[in-house]
Amino acid sequence: MKDKVLEKLKGIVYGPDGAGIVSAGMVSDIVVQGSKVIFSISLPPGANEGAGAMQKEAEEAVAAIDGVETVLVVLTAEKPAEPRAKEAPKLSSKPDRPVGPDMRPAAGAIPGVKAVLAVASGKGGVGKSTTSVNLALGLRALGLKVGLLDADIYGPSIPRLMGITERPNIVNERIVPIDQYGLKVMSMGFLMDEESPVIWRGPMVVSALMQMVREVEWGELDVLVLDMPPGTGDAQLTLAQQVPLAGSVIVSTPQDLALIDARKGLKMFKQVDVPILGIIENMSTFVCPHCGEKSDIFGHGGAQEEAAKLGVMFLGAVPLHMDIRHYSDEGTPVVIAEPDGVHAKVYKTIAMKVAALMGEAGDDEE
Repeated sequence: MKDKVLEKLKGIVYGPDGAGIVSAGMVSDIVVQGSKVIFSISLPPGANEGAGAMQKEAEEAVAAIDGVETVLVVLTAEKPAEPRAKEAPKLSSKPDRPVGPDMRPAAGAIPGVKAVLAVASGKGGVGKSTTSVNLALGLRALGLKVGLLDADIYGPSIPRLMGITERPNIVNERIVPIDQYGLKVMSMGFLMDEESPVIWRGPMVVSALMQMVREVEWGELDVLVLDMPPGTGDAQLTLAQQVPLAGSVIVSTPQDLALIDARKGLKMFKQVDVPILGIIENMSTFVCPHCGEKSDIFGHGGAQEEAAKLGVMFLGAVPLHMDIRHYSDEGTPVVIAEPDGVHAKVYKTIAMKVAALMGEAGDDEE
């Protein structure tokens, strides 16, 4: 199939020299998953004029191949080298602010979406995606129209957590998110096999993320919950800069190692002027289902203490409990499986706080 894709793309040219995108080595990272085809086109530095028309032509060419139903073309571009500054910039007296002039791109609003909420963590493995899902469902339980975007390209968890195995449709060149449990959901995991690794370069990941934000038909939403990739790299920074975030929530376990990374995530949002709504302590106290004894496997209260030190709200502690894990693995989040249960109540309480804080943040911005 990859040979067929390249053959179809050979006749497409781009740039002032009219170079073929295949012969010029612009096509890469071709991924074929059943009837889905995803590939990258790398643009020369500074050559963006006409890229949209070329992208559409490439999509139509590959879509004409027998057996291909969905085509996703990711445009990537390397920035031209910037001239070296004559003098080194002076260090800012405020350690939490970026050094040098503010060169950040302006954030563009997402049509129909009133507010975007980022759920982030400084590292992986702290239950961020599980928290994102149940928080989104908690917001929906308040009567809000909610969407959920899985921005973790390398390790998408939302399809499994939400019990979604179907593929999204494409209508009028826009991806239609999948409706599940009253949420509009989109994940790169919908377009790829669960066991296939994503071996992409950083620019391709960033481009794919922005396409999922901008080219998905979200409709009218009160809140779009953005399940951020772990860490504070290029993908996270681009999302924080180019998506108009109403606020961010940091997820951490109580242990010191996780809190160190949570601090980094919090500082990243401060540097790009994103309101920090608070910290959630996940995998808090474990209660033995047999004897009822409490055990602080990862410690307890560390995130709450950290929130107090950093001057942000402590949103709540989610216990380490087998029911949450069990329902997550089954694709039925605990807020859906046991809507009146004690664990669902924890998430719904956090959702109420987050909704109130987002309203305050919105009022401050006006």
